Amino acid sequence: MCGIVGFTGSTAASPVLIEGLRRLEYRGYDSAGVAVQRNGQLRLVHRMGKVAGLAEAVEQEQLEGTCGIGHTRWATHGRPSTANAHPHTSCDGRIAVVHNGIIENYVELKEELEADGHRFTSQTDTEVAAHLIEAAYAQTPDLVEAVRAATQRMAGAYGLAVISADEPGAIVVTRKDSPIVIGMGPDGARVASDVIALIDATRDVTVMADGELAKLSPTEITYYNAAGQVVDPKITHIDWDIDVAEKGGYPDFMLKEIHEQPRVIRDTLAGRLVDGTLAIDELDLSVEELNLIDRVYVIACGTSYHAGLIAKNLIEGWARIPTEVEVASEFRYRNPIITPTTLVVAVSQSGETADTLAAIRDARCKGAKVFGITNVIGSPVARESDGVIYTKANKEIAVASTKSFLGQVVSLTLLGLLLAQVKGKMRTNQIRLLFRELADTAAQVESILSDVSAIDEAALACKDASSALFIGRGMGAAISYEGALKLKEISYLHAEAYAAGEMKHGPIALLCDGFPVIAIATQSPVYDKVISNLQESKARGAMIVAVATEGDEEIRKHADHVIYIPKVRDCFSAITASVPLQLLARSIAVLRGCNVDQPRNLAKSVTVE
Repeated sequence: MCGIVGFTGSTAASPVLIEGLRRLEYRGYDSAGVAVQRNGQLRLVHRMGKVAGLAEAVEQEQLEGTCGIGHTRWATHGRPSTANAHPHTSCDGRIAVVHNGIIENYVELKEELEADGHRFTSQTDTEVAAHLIEAAYAQTPDLVEAVRAATQRMAGAYGLAVISADEPGAIVVTRKDSPIVIGMGPDGARVASDVIALIDATRDVTVMADGELAKLSPTEITYYNAAGQVVDPKITHIDWDIDVAEKGGYPDFMLKEIHEQPRVIRDTLAGRLVDGTLAIDELDLSVEELNLIDRVYVIACGTSYHAGLIAKNLIEGWARIPTEVEVASEFRYRNPIITPTTLVVAVSQSGETADTLAAIRDARCKGAKVFGITNVIGSPVARESDGVIYTKANKEIAVASTKSFLGQVVSLTLLGLLLAQVKGKMRTNQIRLLFRELADTAAQVESILSDVSAIDEAALACKDASSALFIGRGMGAAISYEGALKLKEISYLHAEAYAAGEMKHGPIALLCDGFPVIAIATQSPVYDKVISNLQESKARGAMIVAVATEGDEEIRKHADHVIYIPKVRDCFSAITASVPLQLLARSIAVLRGCNVDQPRNLAKSVTVE
């Protein structure tokens, strides 16, 4: 992994490839490279570091040619290095491959290929694909058939784009569990692992399905099923604008996306209340089927997992259905109790998270209904679920998720209300009232964003710390987990989160003079308990930063810094209280000189286990 681009057409390939790779930088990477066809040969350029360095090298090398492939790599097999950067080639240098995913049986394949005389020059699993295709091409000199034969021997996940010096103008692509998107522009055919790299050329794209292949030429694209038969593609029209990938006057994408959150809330809720009744037709389950649901699992990773923790509070509180939140990477290995009346809710910003996909496939095999919540139309999670809510966040560029997280929380809140409605646990007028208050959070987030001075002051006080502790109770505990994750992933300041009641069971040992404790202390049924935790922290010298409800002057007696947010019902506090924590993490990261859009070692989309 992490980003694939390819172009074959009537104009120079190198500028198209470089621009496509720039569009994919948000995903995170450590090296980049391109391969271009020219006069019956392949020319390659690899570089460690950013695409800007690759662009300079490509210009110096004067790579000419109208067909090529490119890649940004995030190391999985083999350390970050020029030798391990994609594209990788066959022994004779006449086949080049870029790859996202992991070839799980690459060790066995590599040993077999080496025994047959193939020479390897990298530590990657990807290079195995180049040699497998080379061996197959020697038997059947047709690139489509060679790629198809090679992938039949590969276990794991892959998105592949392949070129051969012997087939000028042709790019062959295929995929399994790793996204590939194809489109025809006015100057030629393009392929990428993300539609953002294609959208300036075309809005009509084909999202490839597992096992499918395609052959791109300058004037046409031919699609094949797993058996090698020609098939008609399904065209998807993209209706969002390219300006979502531009900063729009903000200093970084993260701040831009934080400010887009009121719009995300409004868009996600649009059309969801019809004649006083919630309408989520995408769920694709009848009222009778929903009424039979007696257990809910929310499966997710990272930020999406924290959205699930919030959902657990809402679904159990409103619909009275037992709800468990599972880390997707653990769910599939622990033999959970699943029946036909189990609803599995898969939450994934990208819709391609490998662990989440594996978990929902396992759940479906066991008979569960699966519902997806994702930000990406046509993504694997969307395709493999019985129904889906799209979070309407549009493209999120910064690696640390903000607007997608809030979109997930709003979507899961809708699901909680729907289940309460179907189960008869809430009357229509209650649903209508809660929906209106949920919609009001958009304006309340705008109010928070209008004045961030208190947040910046708290950030200045925290910036030189080596660690921080986030605490809260009830809904505040779930919010704290997300706040701690945001801080550590973009500022590299170590942070942990605990339910505040756990302080005396270990975390309080960390406290000393000036130690930052960030507390969710909004008005709630457990407000007095949180105040007690602040007092015990303050008594041990901690510096308290409290997120509190407007009008609460009492909190100033217990906190060094207070960040006020509008008063909302406790069940909606996750939406408003998360925003200042996002801003606090960003402000601390900026003060520490960190790249908030592309934190080290992280990728936007985790497409391998």
